Amino acid sequence: MEKPTTGLKIVLVGDSAVGKSSLLLRFAEGTFADLPATVGVDFRVVTLEDVRGRRVKLTCWDTAGQEKFRTLTSSYYRGANGVIMVYSVDDPRSLSHIESAWLEEARKFVNNANAVYMIVGNKADLSPAAVPTAQGRRLAERMGALFIETSAKAGAGVSECFIELVARILESQPEPTSLHAQGALQLSAPPESDATTCLC
Repeated sequence: MEKPTTGLKIVLVGDSAVGKSSLLLRFAEGTFADLPATVGVDFRVVTLEDVRGRRVKLTCWDTAGQEKFRTLTSSYYRGANGVIMVYSVDDPRSLSHIESAWLEEARKFVNNANAVYMIVGNKADLSPAAVPTAQGRRLAERMGALFIETSAKAGAGVSECFIELVARILESQPEPTSLHAQGALQLSAPPESDATTCLC
């Protein structure tokens, strides 16, 4: 019997140059590249075949970190099931901005009471790290968020990051709606494509 398919929306936020686009590229295609800063919003569609017995279709939105795009990217929080807040372990300011800016913005615009938040310390291949693992974990605990460190360059922790987030989302909504029943969502979902960029 074919597994039911659940559609989930994931939004990646964080300062510019923390590696959000590289993280998503590694997850979606298994490759790494030093990508230019995202202009506006980019997205990728990734299907996970078996998470808690379900087939999950993820629409992952990669938002620009620059201040000038904030009014544009805020609209992409709506309907999000999960928010990944990324900082770089070589930039302490990017971690502090999660608490002072990104979490506040996400909670303001996410209109889903069951949304799950995750803090990701990217570029974990850099040593020594300017941000200790314990510091990122303590912030996640204070915020009630999941926590993991990743390296988009080395591939470490990337799949685990998304799978853990999806599993927690499915736990928070034990009877998720299948894609067949999401008529309204389908109208606003992106076309079936690996990636695109919004230059609005």
